[in-house]
Amino acid sequence: MKKIKISILACSLFLSLGCEKVLEEHPQSQIVPSFFNSPAGVLGGIAGVYNEIRGQWGTEGFSSEMQAGTDEFIQGASSGGGPVHTFNGLNATNFGSAWATSFTSINTLNGVLKFGQNIEMPEATKKQYLAQAKFLRAFWYFYLVQTWGDVPLHTEFITVPSQSAKRDPAAEVYKLIIQDLTEAAAALPDKPTAPFLGKAATKSTALFFLSKAYLTRGWLTNSQADFAEAAKISTDIIANKGAYGLDLWQDFGDAFVPANDNGKETMFVSDHSSDPKFGYYSVGGGASGGAAQNLTPWFTNWNYPNNSGINSFINASGVLVNSGTSGMIRDSYYGRPYQRIRPNSVKQTSGENVGKNYFLDQAFVKRDIDSRYANTFYSVYIANTTVNNSATSSNNKRGIAYTLQIGVDTSVWLPDYEVPGAPQFVGSRPFKGIVAPPSLWKADLYPAIKKFMDPSRGSNFNDPSTRPVVITRFAEVYLVGAEAYLQAGDKVKAAELLNVLRQRAAYRKTNTAAQNTAAAEAMKITANDVTVDFILDERSRELFGEWMRYQDLVRTKSLVRRVKAWNTEAAANVKDFHALRPIPQSQIDRTVEGPKFPQNPGY
Repeated sequence: MKKIKISILACSLFLSLGCEKVLEEHPQSQIVPSFFNSPAGVLGGIAGVYNEIRGQWGTEGFSSEMQAGTDEFIQGASSGGGPVHTFNGLNATNFGSAWATSFTSINTLNGVLKFGQNIEMPEATKKQYLAQAKFLRAFWYFYLVQTWGDVPLHTEFITVPSQSAKRDPAAEVYKLIIQDLTEAAAALPDKPTAPFLGKAATKSTALFFLSKAYLTRGWLTNSQADFAEAAKISTDIIANKGAYGLDLWQDFGDAFVPANDNGKETMFVSDHSSDPKFGYYSVGGGASGGAAQNLTPWFTNWNYPNNSGINSFINASGVLVNSGTSGMIRDSYYGRPYQRIRPNSVKQTSGENVGKNYFLDQAFVKRDIDSRYANTFYSVYIANTTVNNSATSSNNKRGIAYTLQIGVDTSVWLPDYEVPGAPQFVGSRPFKGIVAPPSLWKADLYPAIKKFMDPSRGSNFNDPSTRPVVITRFAEVYLVGAEAYLQAGDKVKAAELLNVLRQRAAYRKTNTAAQNTAAAEAMKITANDVTVDFILDERSRELFGEWMRYQDLVRTKSLVRRVKAWNTEAAANVKDFHALRPIPQSQIDRTVEGPKFPQNPGY
């Protein structure tokens, strides 16, 4: 939390108290109850936990764990392979980047809650500090229980090393989550107040996660009461959006303008900063995947500097072959090409969806009127380097010479439909750059997600992004509410909430008022259209790439069905037991006293 004015040392003391350290019996002398004997110590504990969120959301491994192997994503050319994409060999040694982090944070928060209530400070300040701690403890436990099911439930501050551990029932974990969020919502302010500025937790944030927790538990237990409560809370948040300073942008794309990162549609973020006093990276030094840095803009980028040769051609196998001088060089605007994951545009070769792909034929099927496709993905790359192409250049089939001009000519066009004459022609007209329609997309050439891009990184475009990672947007309140109403049996209300987002998506600044009105009408759905699958598709359209797809599929008991229906890479291996992830082997190996720590079934 860059707005919190507190020494980074205070935060770092808490980062050393991890589950692994305790189990290894290396107690940290700095982590003692006396640390919480002042308001600054309590605040330091909360700041340290916010910092731990930064170490997961927006980082490489965690982002893959939350999204890879779903209906939305398949592997990019530089995915490195790996079981998280295909479920082939997924086990206790190759999953669980945030397991120890979660328990580190929970133990810190337990210290805040135990000792913070006795600190002498203004009651209003104390109330907010304790509410922040309850929210954050629920936040981490919600992640844990969705990922692993039964997990150790700790509500006391641990200071004595132990080599024993047990798993508590998920039902008990949900009780704590709901209690913490209910109490946090009652005490947090409607809008951010010092020292928790920016987009730290507020009343509406706690209420949103409370509604989502009720919804998720409702799916587990088929509880109509939970669905009804989730629906009610979502509706209440929307009804009181003015008091909370929340609203949807008129244009879907405005939600992702960097200047709006902390705007009215944003509810909760993981902050990042270029301020050197926070020590997260050296400006101009580049970055790597293992650090607590926002690398989100890179993951879905194809290798545009190496695969945009202006004389690229289709070989005998129908594959686009890179040829000629590249029409692009790496820059900040288009981002660093990581190629870890890519939109799932592979056509199904069997089953009910044979010949179709999830990306274009299911999720973004109304691209002509739904602006979310155009606002989420790059389709045009404007030349950022000058290229002279002679008529006699190898594989130049245009028969003309020309110059590709910086900032004027299109170097790569990725239309969402087939274009005759591609890659060098549009019909019979020569195209200066290359045209790559869906039939030519492959592991190193595909539409990249643009809504997270950060062109502000300055001289070194390999530096990490300093944009906050937006964990929750107001738009998801409507989606959670719609899902809850559907499960509660009110499809009319579910459709009403979905239509708010769908009609917002119809708006384009380039349209006339009449065109926007007509588009909004064309996007409307009725109660009969609302199904679980429709809501999952709608979540793709609205939230593509926003770190929750795996949880969406697991929550709705749709993982195996949807992966088998749409993801050719993972279909053969995904099983019902993959709804829970493998407990990290380090946790199992270090539990040497008392009963063994049980692994999840199937691993």
